[in-house]
Amino acid sequence: MATGEPEWAVCRPPPALRALVGRYIGCRQPGLTLPVRRGLPGRHLTVIISLAEPIRLLGMPGSAQRPGRWQGLVGGLHAGPALIEQHHYQAGLHLELDPLGARTLLGMPSAELSGWVVDVAELPRPELAALPDRLRELPDWASRFQLLDATLLRAANRAGPPQPPGEVGWAWRRLVGAGGALTVGELAAEVGWSRRHFSERFAREVGLTPKQAGRVVRFGRAAEMLRRLPAGGLARVAHDCGYFDQAHLSNEFRAMAGCSPRTWIAEELPFLQDPAGVGDAP
Repeated sequence: MATGEPEWAVCRPPPALRALVGRYIGCRQPGLTLPVRRGLPGRHLTVIISLAEPIRLLGMPGSAQRPGRWQGLVGGLHAGPALIEQHHYQAGLHLELDPLGARTLLGMPSAELSGWVVDVAELPRPELAALPDRLRELPDWASRFQLLDATLLRAANRAGPPQPPGEVGWAWRRLVGAGGALTVGELAAEVGWSRRHFSERFAREVGLTPKQAGRVVRFGRAAEMLRRLPAGGLARVAHDCGYFDQAHLSNEFRAMAGCSPRTWIAEELPFLQDPAGVGDAP
């Protein structure tokens, strides 16, 4: 059984990938005691590759996704908690993918992955299928991050120019930049489309309606703030993230995480490292 201290490493991809990928996060965690963790909604698609036991998904919200085990998976945007079994020892990599980069890097739009988990071996990008085995053979985080750079750059170069409609891409970036605090009407007016046409085109590409996407983006921001709870506590988080009050934040957290903010802080925060506090890998 693996022992020792937890390890965390964070790396940004090369400039050519930064519009498509936020960060690579590597972790090694021995001695875990929480049997099930909640994968919270957020503004990224997630690629998770285990360097130890396969990842066991127990449930995915809002879809007919069946439980399963994968050595490497990609999870689409979702508006509720994905339940994931935790082993005593875990090691792996987590990639944050922008939804607008899904066509380029994964070979399919974000909408086809919404609410689902897919084995990386089943994606129409054969270079991704070998990643779990190749990453496991490497000795350190720096060499693993280098392999991710090379693999994703190859996938992006094969795909050619990004394909999402320019207006949808602009609206998504605008929504993220505003922390989710824009209405469908405001976004549609800025794009110059009717509300209905805008909502249909946005959902067809991203996989969530603009209203759902705004909720997910705002919730993700709140969850990040909870990792390093500011002075003023939950009331400050609610205010800064645009909720009416602390009760509104708590209700939204129950809907999207399946528990209250205080329960999540007590049960899961001790096992989570704030990636913002981890230096980039050499």
